[in-house]
Amino acid sequence: MTLSPALFLGHGSPENVVLDNRFTQHLKHCGQQLAKPRAILMISAHWLTQDVRITSAIQPKQIFDFYGFPPALYEVQYPAKTDQNLVQQLLAMNIGIVADPQAGFDHGTWTVLKHLFPQADVPVVQMSLNTQFTRQQHLEFAKKLQDLRHQGVMIMGSGNVVHNLGLLDWQQREQGADWAISFDMQIKAVIEQHDLSFLTQTRQQMSQIARLAIPSEDHYWPLLYIEAVRLADERLEWLYEGYEYGSISLRSYVLMT
Repeated sequence: MTLSPALFLGHGSPENVVLDNRFTQHLKHCGQQLAKPRAILMISAHWLTQDVRITSAIQPKQIFDFYGFPPALYEVQYPAKTDQNLVQQLLAMNIGIVADPQAGFDHGTWTVLKHLFPQADVPVVQMSLNTQFTRQQHLEFAKKLQDLRHQGVMIMGSGNVVHNLGLLDWQQREQGADWAISFDMQIKAVIEQHDLSFLTQTRQQMSQIARLAIPSEDHYWPLLYIEAVRLADERLEWLYEGYEYGSISLRSYVLMT
């Protein structure tokens, strides 16, 4: 079977799900170019647990895990179903994955998939992020998922390279602060070099600008999953490069053969 692409998506504000802007236009175009996979395995920054869980309900609920946004956001429907065969396959790997029939799809999942596959006709299994893992442990765990790409599973990570909500600047709707752009461009070079040692450095090793860009690990971890399942001879395509509100990077990319 042909190797399925892997994507890292800088999802940004939930409001992007109802906006027609450069970022969402790029997502839509990407979705039109991608062949529909057997299923999607999504790792979102917004599902944090003390183990590794997967959505296992036949049709997980859609979670509106945000507040204070325009009413139109709460009316968006994305009725994706799971792939029960993929659920069983992940559990059978015996790598500590737990089925969670109560878990649903958070906005890190459905706000981007709404643009990529708007008909919700591709099965989705969402996987949580284990908050007990170090960066290196996330990377090593994710490597065990690589073979799924040879079985028709598209692996996606949804987070942000730069994500500091404490430094949002509402005047910079589609712009980034100098420090945010600087770190984002540094990460761009690191990804192009596939420098895993830099990506897995400890917080103690991080520069001051990196600490600004990554005040907490949640939106950074999904990037490690995509780099972990990357193959040596793959083509890297930047899906989108841009910013919002000064302190969020929407950098997104696709890996494919």
